[in-house]
Amino acid sequence: MKYFEDFVVDEIEPIGEYPLSREEIIAYSKRWAPQDFHFGPAAADRSVFAGLTAAGIHLMTITVRQLVLHQPGVAVLAGLGWDEVRFLAPARPGDTLTIFRQCIDRRPSESKTDRGIVKYRIMLDNQEGEPLLRYIDTQLVRRRPHQFSESDTVS
Repeated sequence: MKYFEDFVVDEIEPIGEYPLSREEIIAYSKRWAPQDFHFGPAAADRSVFAGLTAAGIHLMTITVRQLVLHQPGVAVLAGLGWDEVRFLAPARPGDTLTIFRQCIDRRPSESKTDRGIVKYRIMLDNQEGEPLLRYIDTQLVRRRPHQFSESDTVS
C-alpha cells in the first residue's frame, strides 16, 4: 500500500498503458456520451476531428480505472476534487494510452493526524507521446499506520 508519506513532490510515476479500440469508443459513447460524432462514423467524419474520437469523459474514466488498479494501491480515504481538466488532443481508435501520475503537493491534515492531502497531476498521452489529457486530482490519503517499536513500550 502507498501511504501519504510515500509521495514525493515532483516525482512522476508511470501508471501503465491502455489500448483504445474502436468498439470501446462506440460502446462507451452510446451509453455515456451520446453525441453522434463519438459513435457514428459519418458524423465523426464531418466533425472538427475528421474521424472517430473518444469522449473526454471516457478518457477520464480510463485514467481513474488505471489509477485504481495500479499496484501498489494508494490508501485513499476520499477523493476531494478534480481541477484544471484539459482535453488537449483527440484519442482515436488504435491508440495506446499511457498514464502518468506526478505528485505536485502534499500536506498533512491540520485536524486529523492519520491523514494528509495529496495533489497529483494526471497525464494521459498517446503512443507518440502527444498529450491528450491533463488534470489535477486531489485526494485525502491515509498516513502510514504507527508501527510500535521496543522504545514505545513502558517497562
